[in-house]
Parts: sequence; C-alpha cells; structure tokens
Amino acid sequence: MFVLSNFLAALANLLNVILTIFYWLILIRVLISWVNPDPYNRIVQFLYKATEPILYPIRRMIPPQMGIGIDISPIITFLILIFLRSFLVKTLLDISFRLR
Repeated sequence: MFVLSNFLAALANLLNVILTIFYWLILIRVLISWVNPDPYNRIVQFLYKATEPILYPIRRMIPPQMGIGIDISPIITFLILIFLRSFLVKTLLDISFRLR
C-alpha cells in the first residue's frame, strides 16, 4: 500500500504546485490589467493565453444583469483555487498518510 500512498502524496503535491502557479498567473494578469499593457507583448500574450481558459467559463456563468462594470471572475477563481488547495490537496495528503 505504500506505493499507492506515495503516488497520492506526489499527486497532491503536484496539484498544489499547479494551483499555486495558476493563482499567481491570475494575480499578475489582474495587476497588469490596471496599467493597460501592450497586447503584443509576449508576456502579456502568455498571461492571457494561460489564464483565459480558466476565467472564460466563470465569466459566462456570471449574469450580465449585474451591471457593476467590474470583472469579478478573478475573484471567484481565487476562491475556487483556495478551496481546491485547502480541500482537495489536504484530502489527498490525508488519504495518503492513512494508507501507510
């Protein structure tokens, strides 16, 4: 059972790293959106291409009648990422420790 335990622990750690990277990419995208970045810059293009598949489905779920004029999809995405890190990663780690 230690093989399955190690696999789940490695999977939890990998998931934690991926979620952390997405968290920082979205945060950087939000911060640079305040300064009106050059859309032809390679870094800006990378940030948009890396984060848009995550943010777009959330934007579609937000009703357009809200009318606040602010894109709140990064905030909702942050909450989802924090939930996944605190629930899913810790659950996988807990299961892996119980299998030892």
